Amino acid sequence: MIDRDTIDRIFDTADIVEVISDFVSLKRSGQNYKGLSPFTNEKTPSFFVSPAKGIYKDFSSGKGGNVVGFLMEHERLTYPEALRYLARKYNIEIVEQEPTPEEIQQRNERESLLIITGWAQKYFTNILQNTPEGQSVGMAYFRERGFHDDIIRKFQLGYSPEQKDALTNEALKKGYRLDYLVKTGLTIQKEEYKADRFRGRIIFPIHGLTGNVIGFGGRILRSDDKLAKYLNSPESDIYQKSRVLYGLYHAKQAIVKQEKCFLVEGYTDVLGLHQAGIENVVASSGTSLTTEQIRLIKRFTSHVTIIYDGDEAGIKASLRGIDMVLEEGLNIKVVPLPEGEDPDSYSKRLSATEFQQYIKENEKDFISFKTRLLMKDMEQDPVEKAGLINDVIRSISVIPDTVMRSVYIKESARMLDTEERILYSQVYRLRKKKAEDRYNKESRQEEIRIQSTPLPSFIKEIYSESQEKLLVRFLLQYGNERLYEIQDEHAGNEYISVAEYVVNEILNDELEFKNLLYRQIFEEVNNMIQKGEVIEIKHFVHHENPSISQLAVDLLSSPYSLSKVHSRKGAMVETEDMLLKKNVPKALIEYKRKILEVAQREKEEQIREVQHNSDDLEAVNPLMQQYITIASLINTISKERGWVILK
Repeated sequence: MIDRDTIDRIFDTADIVEVISDFVSLKRSGQNYKGLSPFTNEKTPSFFVSPAKGIYKDFSSGKGGNVVGFLMEHERLTYPEALRYLARKYNIEIVEQEPTPEEIQQRNERESLLIITGWAQKYFTNILQNTPEGQSVGMAYFRERGFHDDIIRKFQLGYSPEQKDALTNEALKKGYRLDYLVKTGLTIQKEEYKADRFRGRIIFPIHGLTGNVIGFGGRILRSDDKLAKYLNSPESDIYQKSRVLYGLYHAKQAIVKQEKCFLVEGYTDVLGLHQAGIENVVASSGTSLTTEQIRLIKRFTSHVTIIYDGDEAGIKASLRGIDMVLEEGLNIKVVPLPEGEDPDSYSKRLSATEFQQYIKENEKDFISFKTRLLMKDMEQDPVEKAGLINDVIRSISVIPDTVMRSVYIKESARMLDTEERILYSQVYRLRKKKAEDRYNKESRQEEIRIQSTPLPSFIKEIYSESQEKLLVRFLLQYGNERLYEIQDEHAGNEYISVAEYVVNEILNDELEFKNLLYRQIFEEVNNMIQKGEVIEIKHFVHHENPSISQLAVDLLSSPYSLSKVHSRKGAMVETEDMLLKKNVPKALIEYKRKILEVAQREKEEQIREVQHNSDDLEAVNPLMQQYITIASLINTISKERGWVILK
């Protein structure tokens, strides 16, 4: 357990701007700092950090808290793990004993996996540095490739011996569990057979954003057509290849400082560029870029330069994937290397200064580069030219920024000797079709989806009167309207009404209207549903309780409308009853969201009280877990498309 004095020292020392800058690119905004949310895919910064108050607030997801809370939410750390992370960052000593096998067994699985991968990295590095096989095979390879000792140490490179189960046996001796060795991918087990996955390979540890080793890449050195040249750790709770970029942990500070990220293909390319003095570089590890990886880069910069190997055929094959980067709103440049070169080899062929100068002189914006590259193969054939134009248009059409699209259209029209209006027309057509496809898909999903975002049972006695009022109005005005069709092979077509939907959602979440008039109307509607009766508006308008009668009149004569389409030059207007399939679920989402936001504020206050009044660290954990659960639910329901808007 970490004592109270150490916790206080950690909070006093930790600079929230400095810590969050390791994960988010922040820019000063008055007395505060702002950046793009690390929790949502937003294009306009709504993430703020206040160094004076020591807090952050993400308005796009609703998350907020102190520096420890940020690490817990962003990195999925426990409270003690977040404290230890900050202690390491600021060289604050925490005296801890080596974990016993029993303690390792008791820790949660994720932490256990991280402990094992951390130990494995030290094992591989020790084999490389301090054994005859490591020196003669592994270190000889790195020396042959021209890597210096400081780079080998910086990236914690290693070697796995040829012996079939050397690492597995050593880990078991240390008390590490075999099932965790298998889950991390370090060990392959088939019945009684056990073997090291990376045996006979040089090892590239893969680090998460906090510096923890989460996986490994291994390169075989002997010639064997039956074995893959490179091998990666399998997917696990701590390693998902599509969400990781090799070298990002070592590059993130340089990326933020230089406002640019270089993207290469392999491990050695990253090492070679670091040795050449270029540290703002990451690798996709030989796989096609994923949306998650692109958004990971976007946390730190919106400027990406891709360094291509000098292989024109390979470049052409990868062009289509780059459209994903454009679609995320990043500015892309490319640097093609000379034929037969890759970033590692070419960075060693030149001096560090010469290599950096080459990159500076040969950077080209992606659209122009793509156009020129494809034009090389285009003969004076109208069909080929049309195909080239359509290819370029597809790339331009995914760019979200209107000004950038316009600039590229003008430049491409000039290069392709084509009228701008034709390119504008085609780009508009593609964007319009994509928007329609997305709308149709979402509409179909909404028609068959029954919204169910259950609230945690620990949330009690919290309500939102404004949303209660809106839901009661739906019950009175549209309670009998069909909301969702249900196909039943025996009963034929059935449906769920607005009233059934609202009542079921409220009851399933064990919620209760706190306004007594709203509650009485809700209960009477529920009784009518249970009896199979039609919900009669006049029952409420002429209610024996004059307060309910007046409320029913007020709600049923409400001037509010949820329509988002206005009449213009005779165009058809979508009225509120035509939008029920979207607006009723949204009203319930908003109701739950407001309850969650109040619960989140209450939980923050409870955490502060416990931290202030108690030295018991464990007492904070249950509250923190509830806080994280609430924040996660807010984030989930905030992703729903649009909100109920009263006009």
